[in-house]
Amino acid sequence: MGRRDAKARLADVTLDESIGRSTPDVEHERAVAIFDLIEDNSFQPVGDDGGPYRLRLSLVDAKLVFSVTREDDEPVVTHILSLTPFRRVVKDYFMICESYYDAIRSSTPSQIEAIDMGRRGLHNEGSQTLMDRLAGKIDVDFDTARRLFTLVCVLHWRG
Repeated sequence: MGRRDAKARLADVTLDESIGRSTPDVEHERAVAIFDLIEDNSFQPVGDDGGPYRLRLSLVDAKLVFSVTREDDEPVVTHILSLTPFRRVVKDYFMICESYYDAIRSSTPSQIEAIDMGRRGLHNEGSQTLMDRLAGKIDVDFDTARRLFTLVCVLHWRG
């Protein structure tokens, strides 16, 4: 897709590291999602045009916290989202991801493909939920929402 508005984007993303590390599979997902997110994203807090931005994602009291700053760490906005709308899709996504990682090691290509289709469908559902929850707060495109949803899942996996 390439770069869009040079200001309406994330230049850096960090996850709350106080939660600790997880399995190699989860850590790989996290690293890939952050890399992909920084490479290509569309991210702009509503009413602000002073990007590019830095994003720190964390979980606090079972809520998802988006702390947004400018590149010089000047605070822009913090949004706190309830995780309740994500519970079912994240739980289902974890279950299918476990099946997927097991299948990669022992199943036929057609079985792996079927599980992966289900995994992508749940991931898309969670991404749309995230876009809906951020509406009116932070403008993101669907690809950015997908990568952010992966990071939300990683926070859950570790927490």
